[in-house]
Amino acid sequence: MAKLTGGPGIATGGAATTQARIARFPIRQSIQWILIMAIALGVGLGAWKTLALPSGQRYSLDAWREFIVLGVAQGAIYALIALGYSLVYGILLMINFAHGEVFMFGAYGSFFVARALDANGILNRHPIPTLVLLLVVAMIFSTLVAILLERIAYRPLRNAPRLVPLITAIGASLFLQNTARGFFGNQTQGYPEFDVFTNKSWTILGVPIGRVQVVVILTSLVAMIALQFFVARTKTGRSMRAVSEDREIAALMGVNVDRVIMVTFAVGGVLAGIAGVLFAITFSQVNFFMGFVPGIKAFTAAVLGGIGSIGGAALGGFILGLLESVGPPLFLSGAHVPSPFQLKDVIAFTILVLVLIFRPGGILGSGEQEKV
Repeated sequence: MAKLTGGPGIATGGAATTQARIARFPIRQSIQWILIMAIALGVGLGAWKTLALPSGQRYSLDAWREFIVLGVAQGAIYALIALGYSLVYGILLMINFAHGEVFMFGAYGSFFVARALDANGILNRHPIPTLVLLLVVAMIFSTLVAILLERIAYRPLRNAPRLVPLITAIGASLFLQNTARGFFGNQTQGYPEFDVFTNKSWTILGVPIGRVQVVVILTSLVAMIALQFFVARTKTGRSMRAVSEDREIAALMGVNVDRVIMVTFAVGGVLAGIAGVLFAITFSQVNFFMGFVPGIKAFTAAVLGGIGSIGGAALGGFILGLLESVGPPLFLSGAHVPSPFQLKDVIAFTILVLVLIFRPGGILGSGEQEKV
């Protein structure tokens, strides 16, 4: 009888031990490592097959150099837009999904001025002053739209549950898209071209680089450096950092929180306006929907670099631009995909998913998911 009584106890103890081992098994980490190895294998195999193509089918060195330059220029535009996302998130912990439309209105504001100047011949007679004027006009338009968004759509909801401003941001995005559609029309319109930049290049360190790409990269770098100086060295920048750390304590210390938040939206609008002009002169077109896809990709860049981090947003933008430009030919050409460049959006959003899975805090973030 003793043996019969002890038998189930031993079996129960063994089952409990097995369940404890299963519970301790790192299932999530194991799945992540399997995914990492599968992705690394696929990327490595695709790159190897592309680089091993016969000489007549391979991309030339000049082509790869052009892919890199285009990727850096496109990444610079993403970085400028992503900085707006990061600034607002750092202050309010919300994603301003209408920021892409702020970018779009800046591009449209400069478009009408550029078209008028082009009709008078001023655009190409004085290209540098004209470009500066277009940047200023775009910054004004985008800043006004950003401030109105903050004042009308977001400020009344500042103490609401965080899902409410998110839904409002999506609604504001659709409202601005359809407003632009009603005022400016459905059709894509050609942005006037600068003859001094179009289809011309400068040789830098022995490498020919398109003048448009040089202008885009340099303008973006100047804007990023100016933003870093503004946030780190000015009184308003210090107030922004204080509000980002603790809004209530900053208010008790005499910081005007409403003013700081408005300035944050305005600074994001300035950067979006610059990005709008750079995007327009790069692709020579504007339309009412032009802010949606770049806006989502800039959000991806912000998440990739670390949402809320200025340096992370800039880094994420450049990385995303390079991967979009270099990734399709490098990873897909060897597999003989008919149109690899049509899949660059797939690469961008795959990056977003992978970052959220493996490092939710981004490259320069904590790597931990935010607790709500």
